[in-house]
Amino acid sequence: MSKRVFVSGASKGIGLAVAHRFLAEGFDVAVNASTEASLEQVRLTYPQFKVYRADMSQKSEVEELAKWLNQDFGPLDVLVNNVGRFLPGSVHSESDEAFEMMMHTNVFSNYYLTKRVLPAMMERQSGTIFNLCSIASIMAYANGGAYSISKHALLGFSKVLREEMKPHGIRVVSVLPGATLTASWEGVDLPAERFMPAEDIASIIWDTYKLSSRTVVEEILLRPMLGDI
Repeated sequence: MSKRVFVSGASKGIGLAVAHRFLAEGFDVAVNASTEASLEQVRLTYPQFKVYRADMSQKSEVEELAKWLNQDFGPLDVLVNNVGRFLPGSVHSESDEAFEMMMHTNVFSNYYLTKRVLPAMMERQSGTIFNLCSIASIMAYANGGAYSISKHALLGFSKVLREEMKPHGIRVVSVLPGATLTASWEGVDLPAERFMPAEDIASIIWDTYKLSSRTVVEEILLRPMLGDI
């Protein structure tokens, strides 16, 4: 029987690269996106994927997604909490709504979904969870505002979950990529060579997953060769 992976926010960028890699390695793959238009593009490119529309900033939709995963897709072997939103801004001037949206999308959704798929992993005493954090999880920067706060919180969630899951044989890995060539950087006047390719993030996630169940890579920190942008 094939193993199962779910990757949130996987219609493009790092999420899509990760989903593609696990598909190539023989996994059954499920992904979500927030709009039907995004999902339709995924269906056309990867008809093998199971797809589900869910706005991860909405708790009720995350709960329905979790039900679909548990009941229709099947118990997960790997969960990749990739979904995230970025809006530039500063704490003193950004809107409350921007802060709330990024906290709900980047932190709350991962908490709600993980909590609801964990029981099946705990029952089997196996599983791997990847939380896509960020360089912003460990450093503050101008105009990072609520995004950096949310990514700091996600890294904290990942560390707490890792401690809780040790007795249950479930590995929890925090992935902290720097600037990666995704749609988030569209319009930036820099050459592609200045960014990491999303496929590199997918490769390191796969290589980490392949390790013995006796080993966990707790944190993966990746930066462009020439440093942060």
